[in-house]
Amino acid sequence: MAGAAPATAFGQAVIGPPGSGKTTYCLGMSEFLRALGRRVAVVNLDPANEGLPYECAVDVGELVALGDVMDALRLGPNGGLLYCMEYLEANLDWLRAKLEPLRGHYFIFDCPGQVELCTHHAALRSIFSQMAQWDLRLTAVHLVDSHYCTDPAKFISVLCTSLATMLHVELPHVNLLSKMDLIEHYGKLAFNLDYYTEVLDLSYLLEHLASDPFFSHYRQLNEKLVQLIEDYSLVSFIPLNIQDKDSIQRVLQAVDKANGYCFGIQEQRSLEAMMSAAMGADFHFSSTLGIQEKYLASSDQTAEQEAMQL
Repeated sequence: MAGAAPATAFGQAVIGPPGSGKTTYCLGMSEFLRALGRRVAVVNLDPANEGLPYECAVDVGELVALGDVMDALRLGPNGGLLYCMEYLEANLDWLRAKLEPLRGHYFIFDCPGQVELCTHHAALRSIFSQMAQWDLRLTAVHLVDSHYCTDPAKFISVLCTSLATMLHVELPHVNLLSKMDLIEHYGKLAFNLDYYTEVLDLSYLLEHLASDPFFSHYRQLNEKLVQLIEDYSLVSFIPLNIQDKDSIQRVLQAVDKANGYCFGIQEQRSLEAMMSAAMGADFHFSSTLGIQEKYLASSDQTAEQEAMQL
């Protein structure tokens, strides 16, 4: 490791069920970060991933391949994936040797989609814990498909899964409702979007469930689940449209706040230039940026008054 490289590295551990858009998120977020000037290294930790759309700096498939494990041990895809993660856990020296030359990059880890790994299996949590010992600060970015909002029963299930994941993974955590650009195709929402992102009074969902003859028999169970979620008061979501720069920016701000990443003035300029172009010619950040730099460069009272007037 070069002596000039920073001791602490930052990154995201992208988790979530299959089909939630993790790989697409890794591609979109990595491109957005590179546009801001960050040096990004995307690490594939999913041995089932094939045909990766992003430039992969480290691929766990070089260490262990899911197909080989299934053939050699006669395991199905779920059991094979658990074995692969346990094998990676037992061979973390390989992963560390791959990451050390990349010190100074911002890491994005594309993780397997098997739910058990994030709710009760210990391998992935142990891997994240060991990375913390390497002075790598990660935020868990948990993606959930937004179509679950259209079904009260599924949404309560997603809330329970998200809560279990937050408690088990033991990382700073950001929950995302992915594919927001497609939510209108899934059906009409019973409430406005804020109700689902802020996880407001869930008793209204119970009223919707009570109208269903099947779920009416499980009303007491649903009430206890809702009470558990509200008692912890941890789960909330940020809506994500990976095609929208504003949406990605909001997610990035939440992630950077969660793991303590602080960016410099050069990245701030890149962000403002990008967002100005996205919003059109009528919106400009440069006028306020110049005053900010002038104020930071000098504590002169005249500069402070100028900034206050603008």
